[in-house]
Amino acid sequence: MSAEQPTGQPPQPPAPTPSARLIATLGGIALVAGVLVVSVVEWTRPMIEANRAQALQEAVLAVVPDAVESRAFVLTDTGLVPAEQAQADGPLVHAGYDAQGRFTGAALEASGRGYADVIRFLYGYDPECQCILGISVLQSQETPGLGDRIETDPDFQASFEGLDASLNEQGTGLAHPIRAVEPGESDAPGEIDAITGATVSSEAVVDALHDSADDLLPRLAPHWSSLERSE
Repeated sequence: MSAEQPTGQPPQPPAPTPSARLIATLGGIALVAGVLVVSVVEWTRPMIEANRAQALQEAVLAVVPDAVESRAFVLTDTGLVPAEQAQADGPLVHAGYDAQGRFTGAALEASGRGYADVIRFLYGYDPECQCILGISVLQSQETPGLGDRIETDPDFQASFEGLDASLNEQGTGLAHPIRAVEPGESDAPGEIDAITGATVSSEAVVDALHDSADDLLPRLAPHWSSLERSE
């Protein structure tokens, strides 16, 4: 007769899994998950970078209308250096060239705090007319239907085309401040009508444009001719 558990005694629970084994299992799962995440990131990185480069190229050509290609330079204390040769950080200057290889203008970056987040955009500049050629938003989290009108409002976008950005007599800054005014009230050089219902966002763009142009254009003025001999 086989031995049986005494009547009335509950079955014995299984022995608990050692904590070391649980930690090892969880650690293994986390390791595998981490490897998978890193693998996906590394696999997609070239595609992401390629898409960013393509988007940047399109933005440059959008704000330098006569250009069909561009080349990046870094503004240093000694002048403009091709980006691939630069040994130090500095503002990027995207020089635009037409089909005959002639320099037609430059795209510069500006950024400012909007209503929701930082707004980054490119603006085109023609040193021959000393004027802004247009803007193209690179990054914006502004409210759909309101703040994002900085990208979609045709009148606001058009107001930057040919905008006076000439330097003062000393060459130390803009001759006229670039500033936002109440809608319909722009009547002086450098003035831009703000967007009704998107005042904060549109003023952020205009203020960022002024700050960037007032800082960069005087520094770039002695070096525009070097871009003519970029080949």
